[in-house]
Amino acid sequence: MQNGLIHIYTGEGKGKTTAAFGLAMRMSGRGRKLVWTSFLKDFDSGEFMHALPFPVERGVPVTKFWFLMTDEEKEAIRTEHRARLLGLFERAAREDLDALFLDETLGSLSVGALCEQDVLDCLKNKPEKLEVILTGRAPSQALMDAADYVSELRPLKHPYEKGVPAREGIEF
Repeated sequence: MQNGLIHIYTGEGKGKTTAAFGLAMRMSGRGRKLVWTSFLKDFDSGEFMHALPFPVERGVPVTKFWFLMTDEEKEAIRTEHRARLLGLFERAAREDLDALFLDETLGSLSVGALCEQDVLDCLKNKPEKLEVILTGRAPSQALMDAADYVSELRPLKHPYEKGVPAREGIEF
């Protein structure tokens, strides 16, 4: 592969994780080595219900909303998220990975579960060929400046507006 680039899938719409997952499947199909992780999630979503052609670094499942967590729970999540982030970039260098998929990084940043400077440092010092994909809402200007791709998903129409709740196999 050529020099790796930085991607951000963002916006208020549905499909950020799905877009990143599609890219992961495409890269895997072409024989690229990648690792996927998700922050602030419990992996109880359809895409993780079966064996995948690439490794998933699951970390500690987050099963509670951030605003409902105690200070001790929040600190434990911060510690785990930081260790996982740094560990994945070390793994990428050690294993000569082609890509890291960091799902819901922006959400983790927005609640303070990850430190933006840690993310920016990892992006700045990543292995040259490493492709990095971030998802979530409202990236900072510094992250957008660091990125090569920024794709925004926005809803034009959504069944939630009619009171239709999230459906298994479609939204999760």
